[in-house]
Amino acid sequence: MSEATFKTNPYALGKLLRDCHAGHLQLPDFQRSWVWDEDRIKSLIASVSRGFPIGALMTLEHGGAVEFKPRTVEGAPLVARKAMPQSLLLDGQQRITSLYQVTIRNKVVETVTPKRKKVRRWFYIDILTALDDTANREDAIVGIPDDRIVRGPFSRTVELDLSTREAEFENLMYPVSRVFDWNDWQKEFIDHAVKTGDFNEKWDIIKPFNEQIINQFTKYQVPVIALDKQTSKEAVCVVFEKVNTGGKPLDAFELVTAMYAAEGHELRKDWYGSDEAVGRHGRLQTAFSAPGQAHGILSNVGNTDFLQAVSLFHTRDMRRKAEAAGKTGKELPAVSGNRRALLALPLRAYRFYEERVERGFMEAAKFLNMQHIYRAFDLPYQSQVVPLAAVLAEVGDRWHDASVRDKLLRWYWTGVFGELYGSTVENRIAKDFMEIPEWIAGGPEPSTVTDATFRADRLFSMRMRLSAAYKGVNALLMREGAKDFSSGQQFSHTVFFGENVDIHHIFPRDWCNKNDKDWKVYDSIINKTPLSYRTNRRLGGIAPSEYLAKLQTGSGEHDPMSSDTLEHYLATHLIDYTLLQTNDFEKFVNDRQERLLKLIENATGITIYRGDVQDEGDDVMEDEGDMEERALTLAA
Repeated sequence: MSEATFKTNPYALGKLLRDCHAGHLQLPDFQRSWVWDEDRIKSLIASVSRGFPIGALMTLEHGGAVEFKPRTVEGAPLVARKAMPQSLLLDGQQRITSLYQVTIRNKVVETVTPKRKKVRRWFYIDILTALDDTANREDAIVGIPDDRIVRGPFSRTVELDLSTREAEFENLMYPVSRVFDWNDWQKEFIDHAVKTGDFNEKWDIIKPFNEQIINQFTKYQVPVIALDKQTSKEAVCVVFEKVNTGGKPLDAFELVTAMYAAEGHELRKDWYGSDEAVGRHGRLQTAFSAPGQAHGILSNVGNTDFLQAVSLFHTRDMRRKAEAAGKTGKELPAVSGNRRALLALPLRAYRFYEERVERGFMEAAKFLNMQHIYRAFDLPYQSQVVPLAAVLAEVGDRWHDASVRDKLLRWYWTGVFGELYGSTVENRIAKDFMEIPEWIAGGPEPSTVTDATFRADRLFSMRMRLSAAYKGVNALLMREGAKDFSSGQQFSHTVFFGENVDIHHIFPRDWCNKNDKDWKVYDSIINKTPLSYRTNRRLGGIAPSEYLAKLQTGSGEHDPMSSDTLEHYLATHLIDYTLLQTNDFEKFVNDRQERLLKLIENATGITIYRGDVQDEGDDVMEDEGDMEERALTLAA
């Protein structure tokens, strides 16, 4: 009988990261590069700070039967690159690299924002927020620009300055890069607090911060499955198959299902249905689907999305009861749809709100269809459907009133073009759920409306459906009455699916390439518009002046049309007929950019920034992954 070639042991997180720094722990060279974005890093830091598990790692002892060329964890120093590794990390690269980057490496981290901008970040823990039991821990993890200064929109104001150690102390912001360096930080802090005369006051904050937060890092243990040198090639191959295609994780819905089952309720049957009845999942999937289309706009709404909306109502009720009992401030429970709130959602609350919330989602499908968003594929933000459904469930039929609908539309489009629902949106969902009904009743504008900004140059970096705003422009054009160049039909639900409408180039790609136009410009949303498949085929790769003539003369099944009619059709797409007739690409781009900006301003109420102050970071578009996606798009 052969012995096992692996063992599982807990390892101190600090030791694992120091092993990365020294080159004792490296990666197989074929592992993909580190790609985590800013919000995922914050979430990981928050999990460790609460002592939550981040998953097991798997290592392979170096120098055995299976030899891989090693490379160091990204950002490791030269001494690490010269070292011979003791082990290679087979599973867990992204997690360990992220934690290495933000902690003992003690250098600024290159990452990506939700708006897909490459930026450089220092990460901090907001000490007061971290100690607040009612706060979401992820809100306590803050990403700060390279110069450690947070500026307001378009750099007009300084909102937070951490450019000196003294400023960090004054603002009670703890650098994540020093979580394994508490003793030295503490000495510096005490010296500063003694000089400023507020030592006693701040020590009562710093001491529990060390005990409750910093100790989570220093004592954190990571389970490591260590494969030894005798592990066969076949075993390593199987490991990689399992690592790369692992099963579905146990999510909040599964756990809530188990809890409700103890009370005799079959939550799974509610959602997935039975032989006798269609479940809620099926009803939502087919809501407002077109003839011949199996799925509608809500086809990607998940079971946890539904529970999240119910949870907003339940936690709102709990908060109101606490307010009625005279509680204030931190005594009040938070309105939330996060995982913790879902796991605390009682069956009675679920049963009370389930039908009302389902109607809210159905109304959300109607609302989105009215905005000419017909497919889940074209939804700017899937995450924004949850607060939309919850708010519609709250306001009921009042959303059909023009004044109410106008406010909902403004909120929706500011969320899209402000790009505020990209990631880490639990708090925004809860705030919108509370603030929008108050706004409708005459209260202040919700934070999503006041937070939203948009830059004129953003249109040039919107090139694919990776961008919510890209999808938003397409929907707005159809909503405003865009007509197909050939048929003159507006893009109703029936026409959209019947004519296979999609986003297509105005100056064709082939013509642009032949005339040396910059692909970053001609692939942007400025040079795209919704058209039917048949019309796009008629345009081919020829010059705009040629396809305009072709459309006017007609051919085969297509009738001729007057230049006035064609000019009208183009105007519904915010296109100047004369600029296409003269093939003036540069003037067309400038003209249509301004027209699209006015379209966005009208929908959102945002005053778009047209100044010269550059946005932070560079577009991620030219990264390898995005270039691969563009290649697939071109091939299609």
